[in-house]
Parts: sequence; structure tokens; C-alpha cells
Amino acid sequence: MKPQRVHNFGSYFVTTQTWGRRSLFQVDELARLFIETLYNYRSKGNYLLHDFVIMPNHVHLIVTPTGVTLERTMQLIKGGYSHSLRVNGRPTLEVWQPGYTDHRIRDEEDWARHVEYIHSNPVRAHLCSSPEGFRYSSACGSYELDPIPQRLKPVAVEGERRHG
Repeated sequence: MKPQRVHNFGSYFVTTQTWGRRSLFQVDELARLFIETLYNYRSKGNYLLHDFVIMPNHVHLIVTPTGVTLERTMQLIKGGYSHSLRVNGRPTLEVWQPGYTDHRIRDEEDWARHVEYIHSNPVRAHLCSSPEGFRYSSACGSYELDPIPQRLKPVAVEGERRHG
């Protein structure tokens, strides 16, 4: 079990999986409902949403919690989605594997590497031929996203590094 974070500083690459790796999000209605859930909590100011991809059996996100911890952010997203399923008449079944994995984004280079990973994930899985062709990814250009946070350090250019 992960320890609770006591601070709320940073942007995170997060991955969470469906229960038993079921291909829940192959159903368009269920994938769209997940996107609605993401944007519902974003609009309430719980986090900034920078990038995402909804694969058939898992989700990758880059989020920056605002006013809540990362743990709370994921509780809102996962719990909110499960609640939306019940409200929309879906049978009560396990939706998510317990927990999630996260990686705190360190700098602009780390950010770019994780954005590329998110965008290329459906191509590697043979779900589309280009990142822009996958409708359940921020790479398709149909979704409003929050910009990269200013606090991420720019990558130093060789020769501009200071010594001492």
C-alpha cells in the first residue's frame, strides 16, 4: 500500500487498469463515459488534465492535482466513473484493479517522453495507424487540455550548463 502524500506538488504520469484486464473500454459508450468523468472533475478544479489515452483495458493520464492529493485525484476519477456506470444502469461489477502506478514528471524532457508514450500507445497496440486516428486519446485533437506547468524545468542546452 502506498503511503499518503502530504504535499500536492507536481504533475504525474498515471496508469490504471480495469479489473482482470477486461476490455471494458472497447465499448464506445463506456469509453465516452470515462472521458465525461475526466472532464467533470477537471471542470471542478480538482486537477489539470494534460494528456490521456483510454486503451481497451487500461488508461494513461498526465495530471496535475490542484487542491487535492494525487490519491484523491485518482479516487475521484476511478470512483466517479464507477458511480457513473451505476447511475447509467450498468450492472454493479468490479471496474478497476486496486491502486494505480504513478511517476512524477521531473522536467520538460521527461514530460515529452511520457506524452510520446501516451500518443503512441494505441499505434503500438494496432488500434490505429497514427496517434491522431485514435478517438479516445488527447492526440486526436478533439479535447481541451491544460498546458504544461511552468514549474517544470526546461531542458538545459549543452554548453549552457553552469558549473560551480
